[in-house]
Amino acid sequence: MSENYPNFPAFSVSPVPPPAGPDTPAPEQFRGLYGMPMFVTVPTADLAASTEFWVDGLGFFDFFTVPGQVVHLRRWAFQDVLLVPGERPAEAAPMSVSFSCVLNQIDGIVSACEKALPGSVSDPRQMPWGSVEIEVTTPENTRVIMTAARPFDPESAAADYLRENDFNLPDTPGA
Repeated sequence: MSENYPNFPAFSVSPVPPPAGPDTPAPEQFRGLYGMPMFVTVPTADLAASTEFWVDGLGFFDFFTVPGQVVHLRRWAFQDVLLVPGERPAEAAPMSVSFSCVLNQIDGIVSACEKALPGSVSDPRQMPWGSVEIEVTTPENTRVIMTAARPFDPESAAADYLRENDFNLPDTPGA
């Protein structure tokens, strides 16, 4: 893989900041217009309750609403969700959708989701690829993963895992 995909830092085209540690500031919520390269459509039986959970629990804002038809939510640039009228599935699907955040947002999201809908959020877990993640089940039974990158440590188990999977890694901590 490393021969075909050299280490290419693309943070200049992403709203996600490089993982520099727990004090990395989150980007501002993005209120501008753009052609959405990707978005998630979530059916809900209660637009108002779903909007409240996504805003208060997950940190989205109401970008615009067409009453009774669609609520367009957004966090950072390219993190768009459309809530539309529909039926709530009986259980959460195995598929999930992931949104980036920064490390210092994880605990706040856990607290806010637990307050808004007790039992809706997992404890934070460290993943072998260098992130901390929580899983949230929204009122519509959508599985949302909030993921925050940890700073890169070339001597870590996460770096070993990536090397074992043929990633070309930087030698610099925090890169």
